[in-house]
Amino acid sequence: MVAVSALLAAGPVIPDYGGASSCVTQNKVFCWSSFVDDWNSGKYDYEARLIEHIKLTIIALVVGFVISFFLALLAYRAKWLAAPVTFLASLLYPIPSLATFFILVPITGINWWTVEIALVSYTLLTLFTNTLAGLNGVSAEVRDAATGIGLTDSQLLWKVELPLAVPAIVAGVRVAAVTTISLATVAAAIVPAGLGKPIFDALGSNNFNTAFIAAGTLAVLLALFADALMVIVQRLLTPWAVRRRTA
Repeated sequence: MVAVSALLAAGPVIPDYGGASSCVTQNKVFCWSSFVDDWNSGKYDYEARLIEHIKLTIIALVVGFVISFFLALLAYRAKWLAAPVTFLASLLYPIPSLATFFILVPITGINWWTVEIALVSYTLLTLFTNTLAGLNGVSAEVRDAATGIGLTDSQLLWKVELPLAVPAIVAGVRVAAVTTISLATVAAAIVPAGLGKPIFDALGSNNFNTAFIAAGTLAVLLALFADALMVIVQRLLTPWAVRRRTA
């Protein structure tokens, strides 16, 4: 009772923000100084989170592309495979990302494996269907002409069909990249990594507006950069398409 009386007499407890600016203490919309201070250190360490986000995205895209590309080549040769593969991939796609993460936790644990398995599963439908559509979109006349000059089936695939399918394939990668960057933000609910971590940290402590805006903006900029990078890659892989458009 004496201790309670002493606390009441002492007045309200005011958090110690140290040398924080008034922008931080008042939790204004965005505090540039706080963002700069926390860029590569501090509680939020945006630089490290951005690097983790890039790693999460690249791993998911590379693994998803390899699986999808292999399945698309099989389905291109064995047409009956297209329907079941598309069906299985479409079963995974509509499941909410957060639900997928939590469903996997009892199976794979709380680690990067869980996050990557979920992220990869969301890339499969887009990458598979776009790759297959690109291959199927090559005209019969082009195939006949290539066969007429003596190309084998393997040469036809790698020298003619796949190059002509590049625009459709890259379009799928662009969609998958932007989607993965977005979903990787939610993955911070499972592992404390990526740009979602500052957001969840802010939610769990003081609803710090700067963390929300900084992490969200970095995710948007990363998605825009990835999309622009894919456009450049497509132009480098298909210079003939650029020349044809400008002719």
